[in-house]
Amino acid sequence: MATWKILNIDFMRWRRAGLILSTIINLAAIGSLATQGLNLGVEFTGGTVIELAFKEAPSLDEVRGTLKTSDFGAGVVQNFGGPQNVLVRLPPTEAVGGAEAASKDIGNRMEKLFPDTEVRRVEFVGPQVGEELTEEGLIAALIAMGGILIYVMLRFTFKFAVGSITATVHDVLVILGLFSITRMEFDLNALAAVLAIMGYSLNDTIVILDRIRENFRNMRKAEPIDVVNASLNQTLSRTINTSLVTLLAVLALLFFGGEMIRSFSIALTIGIVVGVYSSIYVAGAMVLALGATRQELLPVQKEGAEIDNRP
Repeated sequence: MATWKILNIDFMRWRRAGLILSTIINLAAIGSLATQGLNLGVEFTGGTVIELAFKEAPSLDEVRGTLKTSDFGAGVVQNFGGPQNVLVRLPPTEAVGGAEAASKDIGNRMEKLFPDTEVRRVEFVGPQVGEELTEEGLIAALIAMGGILIYVMLRFTFKFAVGSITATVHDVLVILGLFSITRMEFDLNALAAVLAIMGYSLNDTIVILDRIRENFRNMRKAEPIDVVNASLNQTLSRTINTSLVTLLAVLALLFFGGEMIRSFSIALTIGIVVGVYSSIYVAGAMVLALGATRQELLPVQKEGAEIDNRP
């Protein structure tokens, strides 16, 4: 039975470069989020989404022009899954009497300009519902972060907890920054992917931290940097196998899952790759930067235990 050969890669040789790169990426993400924010989907902003299907690819400018002459005013018009499919996003307005009225009005106007137009999907979300979803999504993310911090502090030490929570925040910022910079729509599917990546990244980080803790106790004469490097090499095969299998499934969703879950699969794909990187060059590097030592991980010796163990 073939087994992975344990390599001896000096990962921590590039830890400072890794931390600098992560800092630059995170600052760029924060800057983009602060200046232009996320392109929130209708689930968060409220409004109406209508999917129109044409026999031939229409001109988006003509669709926008038709939309402006209606009671709905300006909206967002874009292709959806192909040149024949058009997605129309309308902000909430009093002129819209609900999803049925919106679909009927837009459908009639499109049919006059383009024959055989089909209204495939209509979704309507009120502004109050969108605001509640935004708040609840933020609360869910904060609760998850707090739970991660408490769990790692109880299982390991404070320094390990800081490393793991920093890696998790790093992954979340990278995904949010990607959506902000590229202006991809951030909907409930993308939010679900962010929460899933938090758990995935934490799992990979915990495996590595657990091996670091074991090696700190077993490799008594080794320097901390050698302990971390040894731990990363010992868990490398597990990390590669798990990430590749998960990535294959997510790539199948990305290429064959359709537009409805496109944001979900893109966020997961980026999150898996970044999660592997952050487990090594954020969590592992932070453990060294904070000065974790073997003495902190040794079990507390009870007073008088040595006398009791004597024959």
